[in-house]
Amino acid sequence: MADNRLIVALDFHNMDDVKKIVNQLGDDVNYYKVGMELFYSVGAGVVEWLKTQNKNIFLDLKLHDIPNTVAGGLCSLMNLGANILNIHAGGGYTMMKTAAERLKIEAEKQNIKRPKLIAVTVLTSINQDDWQGLGYQSQMKEQVVKLAALAKNAGLDGVVASPQEAKMIKEACGDDFLIITPGIRPAGAAINDQSRISTPAQALKNGATHLVIGRPIIAADNPREAALKIIEEMKSA
Repeated sequence: MADNRLIVALDFHNMDDVKKIVNQLGDDVNYYKVGMELFYSVGAGVVEWLKTQNKNIFLDLKLHDIPNTVAGGLCSLMNLGANILNIHAGGGYTMMKTAAERLKIEAEKQNIKRPKLIAVTVLTSINQDDWQGLGYQSQMKEQVVKLAALAKNAGLDGVVASPQEAKMIKEACGDDFLIITPGIRPAGAAINDQSRISTPAQALKNGATHLVIGRPIIAADNPREAALKIIEEMKSA
């Protein structure tokens, strides 16, 4: 049975690869992430096709602009039927609040279910040296928690954050706040840098509510077997 806490990242740039992996994974995976590379390559059709397959979709486009532009963009994307949309928390409280309110109003107007709206706090690729180079004086982890709390106060449903930050965010924002974490690798995987990587069980124990996993599944010799192994690991959390 599929575990909806697992979101498989479709890190492709054509529909043939998307259809191949979704068909291979079958009913064992229900949730997929569509990011910029894929969406900009093939357009909205990928979301529409996934919906015909009865899949849930995290549309990971990370909108960041002035409040009205972001809100309008989200309302347009909502019509595609994605389950989760996201924006950058760095756009500020007003941008996030405007986006959340407009999305709610538009969903009610159309009598459709509002997608979850989450924020990217700090990109998980940014390390402490990058952070200081941007001129920030605070510790990066402290800022991540502040941005998560700001997102919650603005009416958002959750954040994207690293597994290492999930525990602090959960403590600050509560159990109902979504924490979607990338950078997950199966237990026993060969990893060069352990400092920012967690296994599925570790990430969930730290407070993550959903795991985004790409290459360990889609690049595996047997993607379905790899997905089932990860789902089994998640049960031990």
